[in-house]
Amino acid sequence: MRLTNEEIKAILPHRYPFLLVDRIESIEEETKTIVGIKCVSANEMQFLGHFPQKSVMPGVLIVEAMAQTGAVLLLKDPANAGKLPLFAGINKMRFSRPVTPGDVLTMTVQFKRQIGGICIASCEAKVGDEKAASGEILCALQEV
Repeated sequence: MRLTNEEIKAILPHRYPFLLVDRIESIEEETKTIVGIKCVSANEMQFLGHFPQKSVMPGVLIVEAMAQTGAVLLLKDPANAGKLPLFAGINKMRFSRPVTPGDVLTMTVQFKRQIGGICIASCEAKVGDEKAASGEILCALQEV
């Protein structure tokens, strides 16, 4: 299943300049895995100050982009519609290469387990074949 930017906006509450997923390439319901794409552009707000002389996408925004990708999978479930996805934690996150304007970030998120109301997922972001970041995110869905 592929989702366009407009279809993502119908699922996620995020909007510009903080919507960090451009499209969904695939969703595997059986393995609870989703693959999203973020096309990094030089005219994004963060590059005005991080760093003007050498633009690098902040690691926290890479993690946020992976979390938003995972949130698409959680929120497309009708039982979760309208809920607010919130970070509950970030574990073992490692950054392997800088992400710069012109890069296409491919983010893979796989939900591993749920403990109480906390969903735990492994995630990885790549540029081409190179790993940019990987780790684990914890997400809680809050009633609005």
